[in-house]
This record gives sequence, structure tokens and C-alpha cells, in this order.
Amino acid sequence: MSAAAASSHPAGTLVDKYGRRISYVRLSITDRCDFRCTYCMAEEMTFLPRDEVMSLEECLRVATVFVGLGVNKLRITGGEPLVRKDAMWLIERLGTLPGLDNLVLTTNGSQLDRFATPLRAAGVKRLNVSLDTLRTDRFKAITRIGDIKKVFSGIEAVRAAGFKRTKLNTVMMRGTNDDEFVDLVRYAVDNELDISFIEEMPLGEIHGRSNTYISSEETRDKLAEYFELIPSTESSGGPARYWRIPGSESRIGFISPHSHNFCDTCNRVRVTAKGELYPCLGQNDAANLMQVLRADNSEEGLRQAIVDSMGIKPLGHDFTQQMDSPQVVRFMSMTGG
Repeated sequence: MSAAAASSHPAGTLVDKYGRRISYVRLSITDRCDFRCTYCMAEEMTFLPRDEVMSLEECLRVATVFVGLGVNKLRITGGEPLVRKDAMWLIERLGTLPGLDNLVLTTNGSQLDRFATPLRAAGVKRLNVSLDTLRTDRFKAITRIGDIKKVFSGIEAVRAAGFKRTKLNTVMMRGTNDDEFVDLVRYAVDNELDISFIEEMPLGEIHGRSNTYISSEETRDKLAEYFELIPSTESSGGPARYWRIPGSESRIGFISPHSHNFCDTCNRVRVTAKGELYPCLGQNDAANLMQVLRADNSEEGLRQAIVDSMGIKPLGHDFTQQMDSPQVVRFMSMTGG
């Protein structure tokens, strides 16, 4: 990293070798989930033994060190994070970390009717809810075991708890849910939600994705037949590019890791439930934080391991060549959604 790149960021902040400041961490607290979404995991999953998963205290240590390095946005992920026993213990403590401006959580929505109010009280600023269909039968087919009624009631609980800018995340799959994109936008608008459409990513040993892949442009063109879409310069701090519909507060986002990857401005890293720090979603290189956590009680050792991991963060990824032959064989549920 050049001296000029380093000097363009505040001292003591986390910067990779290309001069990109890392301000956003996605922290998975479990690989387990109460759904089995077809694009995220195998039908018969083998989950990690408990002793190979970071304890909640270790998760807190990792998050605290990242915030000390200037990270101001932390997203709690899974699996489904709210199936982790005592997850609220961790979330409540994360909500009090000085310097953490944006504590957010990604969920499948199944537990929100129970946890919406406690999450709000703990300081969670926003929620992302994965929702790929509005149809009961199709939801069951995609998730294999999920109940869409629980998700709808969870979204109602979120609104009642006072959350704003709750966002739906919809993975675009040709032949599976591409006939519902207009209805999903209407549902988002009617319920004062944002929505992001996500290009399917080749993670895990799932083949044939080139047949189901849909680009952001194709979906945007389809939506433009029904809605006036106005480009927006707004950002939620992540990779989504947003459009507005006049007369609505809802934002329509597109996350395009294939057609318009966002590597040049990448500001994030992922930490898995087993303590692997992945500087890039599309690469296999990782730093083992678990080993450091359990061998060294000093925060300095953990801090140095995180700083050193910036040396393996690549300039970018290329998912296009991996659609039917994925190089990243870990499932999305293993990395953190």
C-alpha cells in the first residue's frame, strides 16, 4: 500500500494493501438455520460441532477489536443468527460498543415475531429479511422446510417495534421466482420496506446455476415496465445500488456481484462462525482467528492477526467463470449470509 493511500484514512483504521478502508464486518454467529434454502445449503447439512464454533464471548472479542480498528458497521449473520442460544446476550453488548454506529442483522424472518422488540431495545438499527417469494407453496420448495406465515408475522412485528428501512433480500432465480419480482416490489412498497434483488452467487457445490442466473439489468428492465425507477445516490454502506419510485419511501436495490461487481470500493470482510476471516467472499483465502483467540488472551495478538489478514484481501473476484464449476466450495451458510 502506498503512503498516499494510507494517509488518506484516519490513523489506526483498518486499510488493505490497495488503500481501501475496511469499515464493515459481517460476523456469523452460527452455521445453523431453521431453513434449508436450495441456493444456500445442501438438503442434508452437516453442521459444525459446538467446540468448533466461536463462543459468544469470542464473538464479542472479535467485534470489539474490529471496532477499535475503525469498523463502524457490524452485521450479525448466520445461518440464522436468532436460532443461536443466548444470541441476545451478544447483541445487547454489541449495541453498547463505543464507535459502532450501525449494528444490523440479516435474518430469514422466522424468529422475528419473538425478537423484534428485544432487537430494537438492544440498539439494532436495521434488519434485512431474506424473502424470495410471496407464495406459500413456492416458499416451502425454496426453503425446503420453512413456513412463510412466520416470516410475514415477523415483518409485521418489526414494523410494530418501530424499525425503519427494513429491507427484503431477494435472490433472483430464473424459472423459480422471476415471475414474482413485480409483486415483491409492490409488497415492499405497500409495507414501507426496501428491497434488494441479488444475483445468484456460485458458492458451494451446487451446479447448473448458469441456467438460473438473472442479471440486475434484466430485472431492472422488467420492473421499469411497471414502475418509474429513478436512480439514487443513496447508500446503506454495502454493495447495493438503489433506485427510487416516485411517491414511495421504498428503495429498490440491486446487488450485482457478476454483472457489476463492486470490488473497487469493497469496504468489508466476513468472519465465519468458526472464526475464519474471509477478506473476499469470492476467494478461499482466510485467516484463522479462532486459533489466535484460543491461544492468546491478549487483544493485541488478535488485533495484529486482523491487520495482517489485509495482506490476503485481493483486488477483486470473478464469479462469472465459476457458475457451473464453483471454486468456492463452502456453502453460503458456512460463510455468513
